[in-house]
Amino acid sequence: MDSPIPLKPSKDISEDNFYYFAYGSCMCPVDLKRSLGESTHAYVIGPATLEGYRLGFFRRSRLRDCGVLDVVPNPGSTVQGVLYQLPWRLSPALDLREEGYCHETVTVNCSGRVYGDTRTYSVINKTHEEIAPNEWYSSVVMRGAATCGLPEQYCWELFHHIHSLQRRQAPAPLRQIA
Repeated sequence: MDSPIPLKPSKDISEDNFYYFAYGSCMCPVDLKRSLGESTHAYVIGPATLEGYRLGFFRRSRLRDCGVLDVVPNPGSTVQGVLYQLPWRLSPALDLREEGYCHETVTVNCSGRVYGDTRTYSVINKTHEEIAPNEWYSSVVMRGAATCGLPEQYCWELFHHIHSLQRRQAPAPLRQIA
């Protein structure tokens, strides 16, 4: 059986580029441009799958004042995200954006092809419980997932997980005094 046609022409990565798997707000090329200083649409290879991990909101971002996404090892689980092929010159800006995270080398599947030696980021000091994201962060993550073509079922699961965290951590309404 023929393998699926890649979303971009298949070419070997040169020493001037690196693969990057984004699973949070960096899935959105528009938001990533804000940090890297240039458009990243051309660097998107396509939707990708990371096996043996799950998502969680195990870090509070001071900048965003809310919970932000992390990947944690979890056999049998998968994380959907976006695979980029970025120029090395963008690596320092990406590291700066991902303050509080460390490099992790993973293997992802994208469009029927395996990409080893792929960089992703995981939280260094994880919280014990998940922290709800705010509406702005949630919308950036969901926009990136939809824009880059993540599976619809996965997008719905992510949306429901976010919503359940927000409901659980919402402040109780004030009681009216009679």
